[in-house]
Amino acid sequence: MIAAHLRTPIIYNLFPKIVGPVDRWPVHAERAAGMSFNWLYINPIHEPGMSGSLYAIKHYDRVNPEFLPEGTRQQELTLLVPVVQAIEACGLHVMIDLVVNHTAIDSPLVTEHPEWFRRDEAGQILHPYAIDPDDPHKKEVWGDLAEVDNEASPDREGLWEFWGRLVDTYLDLGFTGFRCDAAYKVPVALWQMLIARARRRNPEALFWAENLGCTIEQTRALRAAGFQFFCNSSKWWNFSDRWCLDQHREFEDVPSVSFPETHDTERLAAESGGSEAVQRQRYAFAATFSAGLMIPIGYEYGFRRRLHVVHTRPSDWESASFDLTAFITSVNRLKLSMPLLQDEGRLDLHDHAHPIMILKRQSSLAPNEQGGILVNRQARESQSLTRSALPAELRGGSQYRLSLLDRYPEPNEMPVEVVLEPAEVDVIVAG
Repeated sequence: MIAAHLRTPIIYNLFPKIVGPVDRWPVHAERAAGMSFNWLYINPIHEPGMSGSLYAIKHYDRVNPEFLPEGTRQQELTLLVPVVQAIEACGLHVMIDLVVNHTAIDSPLVTEHPEWFRRDEAGQILHPYAIDPDDPHKKEVWGDLAEVDNEASPDREGLWEFWGRLVDTYLDLGFTGFRCDAAYKVPVALWQMLIARARRRNPEALFWAENLGCTIEQTRALRAAGFQFFCNSSKWWNFSDRWCLDQHREFEDVPSVSFPETHDTERLAAESGGSEAVQRQRYAFAATFSAGLMIPIGYEYGFRRRLHVVHTRPSDWESASFDLTAFITSVNRLKLSMPLLQDEGRLDLHDHAHPIMILKRQSSLAPNEQGGILVNRQARESQSLTRSALPAELRGGSQYRLSLLDRYPEPNEMPVEVVLEPAEVDVIVAG
C-alpha cells in the first residue's frame, strides 16, 4: 500500500518571506500539522541575486540572509538541518523548490561557467520569459534571471552533475519532496536523471512538476520524466466549461495537485471580496477534484495581500478576516479517510444545465464505490434539486456537506429535496 503522503499529498506552503527567520518556521509547521496537512512546502531558501527574488538564486550553497536567526551570520545550508528535523517531528514531510531552469543574472556561475547559459547571436545572456495567456504576442521577460542551457551546453555533463549534487544536498538536509519549478522548460532527460538519482537514495522521494502556463503538448511531454504529480488548473474553472474536465481526463494517469490560490496568484479572499463561503467552496472543491491539495500560508485566515517573491516581509502578516482552521482540518481528515477522494479518480459531468453542478467520481482505490460531487455555482443564492435529479446509483447514498464542515462529519441520508447553501460543496458516497 502506498503511504498516504505519497498517494494523497496535502500540502501547506510555508512562504518564507512572510514568516522570516528559520527558527520561526516550526511554529507554523505545528499549526499545519494540526490541520492534518502531511507536507510542508518551502519556496527557495538560497541567497538571491540583486533583485531579491526567491527564484533568482545567486548562491546555491548559502541561506538567504532574510532567513537567518537574529545574531546569526553563518549562511551554511547545514543551518537548516535542525529546522527540517523539527518540522518532521511535527509529523510533516518537507518539500523544497528545485530551480534548475535559471539562476540569478549576477550568480557567479555566469562567469565561472559561461558555457552553462543560453545566449543570443551577440553572445548576450538570454532571460527566461512567459507568454501572456490573454495576448500571445505579449511576453513577460525576467531580466534578473539567466536562462540555463540544460539542453545543449557544451559542458552538459558538468552542468547536470551540478544539479545532481544539489539534489544530493537537499536530501542530506532532510528534504524528501521537490516542487520542480518551470518543469516544462527543462529537458525530460535531465528530470529522469535527477529523479532516478534521488530515488536511489530515497525510494520515497516525491517530485511534483510545476507545469502551469505551459501548453498541453508540453505537459504531455513531461509524462516520460517520472513525476508523481502535475499541477492542474481547476482553480480557474467556472464549474461549467468542458476544458477542465477534458484536461483531467487526458492526464488522469498522472495524479495532480489542486489549489484555490498559490504564491503566484492573487489571494482568493481579495478576488471574492472577502467571501468566506467562496473560500470554503474552493478549498472543498480542490479536495475532491484530484489526489493532491495545496494552499499557501494565510489562506486559512482569509489574507488578501498577494504574496510577492521580492517584496513580501513578515510585517505583511495580516489580521484574520475569518478563521478556517477547524474547517480545513475537517476536510483534510475526511479526504485522508475516504478512499473515494484519495486518488486522481475519474470525473464525469452528469447534468451540464442544472444550477448545481453534479459530478460523478470514480476512484481506483475503491472501484466498487460510486461517488458524486455537488457544487452550488452561485455564491449568493441557495439552490436545490430533487433526489431524482441525481444519478440513480447516488440517490440512496450518504451526503457529506463538505464546505460547511467545522468538525469531522456524520453522514446524512440523501433527502428528497437537496438544498445547497450559497457556494456549498457536497460529497455523496453511494450506499
